[in-house]
Amino acid sequence: MKINYDLKMEEILKEVSKNGEKKRLLIHSCCGPCSSSVLEYLKDYFKIDIYFYNPNITMDYEYYARIVEQKEMIEKLNYDMNVIEGIYDPKSDFFSKIKGLENEPEGGARCYSCYDLRIGETAKKAKEEGYDFFSTVLSISPMKNVNYINEIGEKYSKEYNIDFLFADFKKKNRYLRSVQISKELDMYRQEYCGCIFSKVEKEKRDREKAEKEANEGGKSND
Repeated sequence: MKINYDLKMEEILKEVSKNGEKKRLLIHSCCGPCSSSVLEYLKDYFKIDIYFYNPNITMDYEYYARIVEQKEMIEKLNYDMNVIEGIYDPKSDFFSKIKGLENEPEGGARCYSCYDLRIGETAKKAKEEGYDFFSTVLSISPMKNVNYINEIGEKYSKEYNIDFLFADFKKKNRYLRSVQISKELDMYRQEYCGCIFSKVEKEKRDREKAEKEANEGGKSND
């Protein structure tokens, strides 16, 4: 049976709004653009802090570009939120986590392990710091497996005894809204997930697209 995670989120939001007192939410973010519309939507329901834990980002220059953009976005929008930076150690965290899965296709077991790493650390941090809920913005992306994300969240909710905010954030035009906000704020918007595997996959797609366009252009000139 397919689960409507957007509906589950709405049910949770309705419940937490009953007494008018905002619960504390620690939400994992992969970058400013992806978090933009999520934070805009949730800020009326929760007292939010952002957990920037992304050891999957292989290139350090890419990592620092994203964390800077995340912090600047919060400042530009004047949100009362803290950006908490997790440990950035791709070798010890990400590459050890996905060892043996290097040749898996994008969207498969390697990505599941990556989600598991980041969501698990978010749940642990949220529990240690006394938050009421934890979640992740990852489901804003049409490229991410929403079932993986919410199944992992539920698993760590039980392990750490802390509520998980189920979600499918791309629903109701929130993905399109994130693109709009990024343009309005002139934000750096990356074109790949962050890991070296997604970077190589993107470069491969770009080459294939360029070759196809070149071939089609050659045919039209014949």
